[in-house]
Formats: sequence, C-alpha cells, structure tokens
Amino acid sequence: MVKILIIEDEPAMLAGLHDNLEFEGYEVDSANRGDDGCTKIIKGNYDLILLDVMLPGMSGFDILKQCRNKGISTPVIMLTAKAEELDKVLGLEFGADDYITKPFSLRELLARIKAILRRSGHLNEHNSQTQFVQIGKLSVNFENLEANESGEIIKLSHKELEILNYLYKKNGQIVSREDLLDKVWGLDYQPTSRTVDNFILRLRQKIDTDTSNHIVTVHGYGYKLII
Repeated sequence: MVKILIIEDEPAMLAGLHDNLEFEGYEVDSANRGDDGCTKIIKGNYDLILLDVMLPGMSGFDILKQCRNKGISTPVIMLTAKAEELDKVLGLEFGADDYITKPFSLRELLARIKAILRRSGHLNEHNSQTQFVQIGKLSVNFENLEANESGEIIKLSHKELEILNYLYKKNGQIVSREDLLDKVWGLDYQPTSRTVDNFILRLRQKIDTDTSNHIVTVHGYGYKLII
C-alpha cells in the first residue's frame, strides 16, 4: 500500500486530507509540527510527502533542504497558502517535485499525487501487488474498480464500490448512515438516508449468498460489514 506523510499545522486541513487519502486507499501518517515531521521523514519510509510551507518548529523549506541534503529522495508536494512566484521557485529549487496553492480542490490534489507516484514508479509497484478481496460471493479489486463472481464480471456502480470500500475498511465496525453520506457523497450533494438504504439493498443482492448476510443492519444507527 502506498504510504503518504502529511505535514500540516491547520487541524481542519490535516484531518480532511488524512480522511480523504485514507478513503482513496492510501496508508496515511501525519505531523502538525515541522520538526516532528522532519524526524518522521528521516526515520520513516514514505512513498510521498505533502509538506506545508508555514509550520511551527521548522519551515517546510528547511525540512526539504535538510532531507534532500541527507539524500532522501521521497517525492514531495509543497502546500502553500501563498501565491507568490518566489515561494514556488524556492520550493522547486530546494527539491520539491510539485506545489499546490491553497485553497485547492481535492480532485486536483489527488491527480497530482497519482501523477507523481506514477512517475516515481511507486504506483505501478504497489498496483502490481494489488489483491482481489473476497466479500461474500464477489471478488473485488478496489484499486482497479473490478468485481467478479467465479470469474464472471459483475457490474458495480462507482457509488456501490465506494460504499463497499468504506465498509470494507471499517470491517466489523458499525458505520452510521450519516458517515456514509459524508464519506461517499460529500457535502456538495444532499441525498437522504433512504438513498443509502437503497444502495445497501442492491449491494446485498450482489454479494450475499443464500446462507449468509455480510452487510448487517444495526437498527437505528447504520450498517456493519462482516467478512
């Protein structure tokens, strides 16, 4: 699994990036101080780093310089609230692979992350190790968005795959309808809890067997996947 380190001191930004990257299937670590983040880079083994410029303890530029001087070549995307050309030039001169200016869209950031991972070879390396997971009667590959039953391709909609992926990550834990609405549909669209129930019904028809029910209803709260 691709491992990403986020070094960001804004709590809301850090939490949002952490949750969304985990939802995309990345393993995520984080730090909210520059000095702590620098220590993690030196001691850890990451595939990509999201690095804020303005940080307590140590600036993003200083972190980047120190790590590059130590021979650490992990790809870095700089996050900056400033739009001045000088900041962008400095980041690239110090060894950043890319930069993105706040506020930015999640879709743009994810595209940049995938582009850098692809160039560095990390994405292909991890994709080659991707496994199908067995959920009920379906074999599912979440990274390639594929599902099959006994070798026969089963069509799942993008939303069905997102719901199943989130339940899979929370395997054995109760997930509320509100959590699914937030993680899968987000804030730009306001479906009802009935929408979630309808998607769950369709998923059950595709993954459950005559003798097993893998998505369990927790009355008054939500659902739980049991594999």
